[in-house]
Amino acid sequence: MTLIKSISGIRGTIGGQAGEGLSPLDVVKFTASYSTYMQSNSDKKKLKIVVGRDARISGEMVNSLVVGTLMGMGADVVNIGLATTPTTELAVTAENADGGIILTASHNPKQWNALKLLNADGEFLNDKAGKEILAIAEKEAFTFAEVDDLGQVSEKDYTDYHVKHVTELELVDVEAIKKANFKVAIDAVNSVGGIAIPALLKALGVENTVEINCEATGHFAHTPEPLPENLVETSAIIKKEGVDVGFVVDPDVDRLAIINEDGSMFNEEYTLAAVADYILSKTPGNTVSNLSSSRVLRDVTEKYGCSYTAAAVGEVNVVAQMKATDAIIGGEGNGGVIYPTSHSGRDALVGIGLFLTHLANKQMKCSELRATYPSYFISKNKIELTPEIDVDQLLVKMEEKYAHENVNNIDGVKIDFADRWVHLRKSNTEPIIRIYSEAPSTEEADALANNIIADIKSFI
Repeated sequence: MTLIKSISGIRGTIGGQAGEGLSPLDVVKFTASYSTYMQSNSDKKKLKIVVGRDARISGEMVNSLVVGTLMGMGADVVNIGLATTPTTELAVTAENADGGIILTASHNPKQWNALKLLNADGEFLNDKAGKEILAIAEKEAFTFAEVDDLGQVSEKDYTDYHVKHVTELELVDVEAIKKANFKVAIDAVNSVGGIAIPALLKALGVENTVEINCEATGHFAHTPEPLPENLVETSAIIKKEGVDVGFVVDPDVDRLAIINEDGSMFNEEYTLAAVADYILSKTPGNTVSNLSSSRVLRDVTEKYGCSYTAAAVGEVNVVAQMKATDAIIGGEGNGGVIYPTSHSGRDALVGIGLFLTHLANKQMKCSELRATYPSYFISKNKIELTPEIDVDQLLVKMEEKYAHENVNNIDGVKIDFADRWVHLRKSNTEPIIRIYSEAPSTEEADALANNIIADIKSFI
């Protein structure tokens, strides 16, 4: 069993002893710690917290524990039930709530679940807040409310609100999408995307849809991370059905993968680039992605004479950098589109609305649109080290070795070469260095990674 406590929340496998997996005791302890922290940073007598969840099998059980604990801490709860992660984020601000808890293990398999923690802006808590909550949980420094001070719970559905929000975005052109008469496929891996995205497509005027794995049962039809190796059957269906574009989301619907009409992958790294291309063509401005994301966003940004900035890995870091640079579009290469005009969180529904508008305006096939962008290929590797090796010192030596190149050390070491890059990051939980490299071909990306691995070994 596994239990991982981090600044962004708590996640683990269901079952087993307390402290070894995500047991009911751990759910209660961490929820109470979150409530304690939020109350200590509020001048309100009673907090209002939004709770939403994806469709995974353990969701109802974890939801009951979280809602009951928050009430037991004296907080009022708005329970929005089955909802995407971005839906929950939007609900926090719509309710003028003090925070939110999303119950989802994102792309992890069915035995996992997690509590993801939001602030009053519907954004993930920062590093400082996360550490304070962990400290409260470690000491069990929380006190439950007296009977007259228990919280109340109300239940609402925010899916329609989210759909309407997307259709009303100025750069989502519903008429253009409707006129294009697209046939669209959606694979929602049997989670909440199967509720939200068909509703969105209907609202966008898409009348011809192919729904794949859209029953929100939590029994994932394939490995839930939307990577090419997990989407072989989905791609075959899309090619056979003759659709114009296929969308695939993870269980909590903050990542968007796109499949071309011929069954080939648009490439998850290119979701953000394509959406940014459209946004920048209408409203030029700055962009941000993380250090491990494809260079293609920088290329698209510079095409419009705008400025691109890289952030440390992690959504909270990308959002912080977007605010610092007043970026108008950003996100992560895993298909995470962050459009601040909507809200500062990854949102596949917003991504779909903007991408379909872009595709409608271009009046070309999805594969043809993909071909308009430079081709890069990423190789993902890792090197396992013995526990006694000083990983930080190894990274310093790599930075020194490549000091003559463009080196960024805000999150590990990223070395930018003329037409390729490599990013080295240490794991927070294991003696491992993760090595991501990108180049104009798969072979070149693999070769770059192998050269870097050889360099690291030479320092051991």
